[in-house]
Amino acid sequence: MKKVLIIHTGGTISMLENKETGEVNAADSHPLTKTIDQLKTFADIEELIMFDLPSPQITPNHMLKLANKVNEIIDGFDGVIVTHGTDTLEETAYFLDLVLTTDKPVVVTGAMRSSNEIGSDALYNLISSLRVAVDDEAKNKGVLVVMNDEIHAAENVTKTSTSNVATFQSPQFGPIGVITKDSIIFHRTVITRHKQPIETISKNVFLLKAFAGMDEQLLHAVSAANPDGLVIEGLGQGNLPKTTVEPIRNLLRKKIPVILVSRCFNGVVQPTYGYDGGGRQLKEMGVIFAQGLSGPKARIRLLISLEHTKDLSELVRLFS
Repeated sequence: MKKVLIIHTGGTISMLENKETGEVNAADSHPLTKTIDQLKTFADIEELIMFDLPSPQITPNHMLKLANKVNEIIDGFDGVIVTHGTDTLEETAYFLDLVLTTDKPVVVTGAMRSSNEIGSDALYNLISSLRVAVDDEAKNKGVLVVMNDEIHAAENVTKTSTSNVATFQSPQFGPIGVITKDSIIFHRTVITRHKQPIETISKNVFLLKAFAGMDEQLLHAVSAANPDGLVIEGLGQGNLPKTTVEPIRNLLRKKIPVILVSRCFNGVVQPTYGYDGGGRQLKEMGVIFAQGLSGPKARIRLLISLEHTKDLSELVRLFS
């Protein structure tokens, strides 16, 4: 029987609903621990409670501690499951996907409804994750997110609904696999992975979302804060209001890398339009185009990349 470690970090999957007030809060002990005997029909299981945090409190430093723990113990297990709050689950999953070097299954899961709510998905998602973690086909696919009978690649998945149990989707490409009552079915695979192991997280990267009428004020404020990098969710194929061009040029003069993604769910940024603020002008200025990443994930990628290099040409290569 395969051996799997379940690492708990907090989130709704570890909480209970107050039946009198409807408020969901942390439980005195992890509510899924009592189901371990039931789960042991699938694998030899060990548990570790690493954090007890709602996911809005998770930082990149928590993610790095989690990655270090997985690297530390992975030789003694056939796979690892991380339970996590859903609000920032996709960022932690992508962080782990970038910095872990193991080819063993690492699965991140959570729940939209706490364990004692009607229709809770907590135990079901954990069982599904366990079934994926012990499946031989789950190897060499990077970090996987398992929710609601679907298996998603960490690079593609995002939370799309505030409360629906089917919230996690991969808008660009769809899930890489599905979970049925009898089978784990992978219908596509991850072709390439971008592994960037790191020892520290020391940089400060901001994220801005473009909007109609956006002017220079926010960008001047960002420049005054002197961050190590900036990610902008641009409009459409990668365009910005012309009023943002000069402050972005000033950031680039200060050797602050500026990464551009689209605020759209589908498609990629590309240097199509040549007007002031258009993608062609931005790319010629030195703005780096990130293909297919969301803003939060591009920020994670830049945080990690900056631990390796500050060279703009090398960052272009890493994001291409």
